[in-house]
Amino acid sequence: MFKPSALSDWTLFILFSAAILTMPIWLAPLGANYPDLMQKFAIFGIFAIGFNILFGLTGYLSFGHAAFLGVGSYTAVWSFKLLTMNVIPALIFSVIMAGVFALVIGFVSLRRSGIYFSILTLAFAQMSFNLAYSVLTPITNGESGLQLTLRDPRVLDAAAGVAVGRSLPSTNLFGLKMSGLPGFYICAVMLIIAFFLSMRIFRSPFGMMLKAIKSNQTRMAYTGFNTRPYLLAAFVISGMYAGLAGSLMAVTDPLAGAERMQWTASGEVVLMTILGGAGTLIGPVLGSAIIKYAENIFSAFNTSELRQIFDFMPDGLQQVSVAVSSMFVGEAWHFTLGLTFMIVVIFLPGGIMEGFRRIGGLFRRSDAKAGKVESSAAAAHS
Repeated sequence: MFKPSALSDWTLFILFSAAILTMPIWLAPLGANYPDLMQKFAIFGIFAIGFNILFGLTGYLSFGHAAFLGVGSYTAVWSFKLLTMNVIPALIFSVIMAGVFALVIGFVSLRRSGIYFSILTLAFAQMSFNLAYSVLTPITNGESGLQLTLRDPRVLDAAAGVAVGRSLPSTNLFGLKMSGLPGFYICAVMLIIAFFLSMRIFRSPFGMMLKAIKSNQTRMAYTGFNTRPYLLAAFVISGMYAGLAGSLMAVTDPLAGAERMQWTASGEVVLMTILGGAGTLIGPVLGSAIIKYAENIFSAFNTSELRQIFDFMPDGLQQVSVAVSSMFVGEAWHFTLGLTFMIVVIFLPGGIMEGFRRIGGLFRRSDAKAGKVESSAAAAHS
């Protein structure tokens, strides 16, 4: 017999898994059911879940998580080049390498807290970007990016007798090509596993300790409790999530470039987490999906399409409408993202999940009032 909290967790997990696995169905009316976009939903959902373990539970804001995303991508591509096009070794090695990298960066960065910690992580990420872009070109191939070639050894594939064709091989899972819907479903399964592990971390004594650190780290230090091992463990776990997301990027598109380590990628996952609701289980996934969907929808509009939309208006009014709308879509869609983020932060500091909680609270209060009225009427009748 499950405890009520455990039962609700399992219910949440089952509903979450069902929603992820049926995305091709319920995203069809929204025009977002094509594999490339659904893969982005899953990959950035994993990235945001991992970031939320650090930021949502401990309150430590990292601006350098893109470094682990890039490490995961580079490691996966090297796995494809040296070992096999099977995605399993690539995923495993990417998570391990990102964890080692996070251990080194976290060991140094966590000597400081607050804004100093954030600046240190940003500095490490920018150093990683510059190293990948210029210094470590034998490993990263610089600005051209690391790509597959026909000359790659792929020793495990060669030992298994996999023939080398005239075209570049595709990533696969024991022969199943990771393109289209199969590629989405491997990302979806990884997202479900990542969500389950995150849920277990949130409910574990380790997660409770991280929440206590966020609540009042100074008081815990005064009692003689050493918080640093817990913070470092959270940082490493968060980095491993980012490495997994980076490897899945390479699984769906076998290319790794230094641009994945830029500070903008780190800032994007911060926006996703805060928009959805930092410290919540579903919020980061929801925030990442909203941002990627908005990017796909709003960035696709251009001036000619806007003219067609406002074609029913008189010429003068049409030109004004197109000029105003172009400030929010196309290449300027980031303005819409920034405006949305600003509104959410001002009116819903807890993110979109806080909005859902407020709506649920309104229904509960209305039900409570209705219950009081009924009980009063029954008392008066008796």
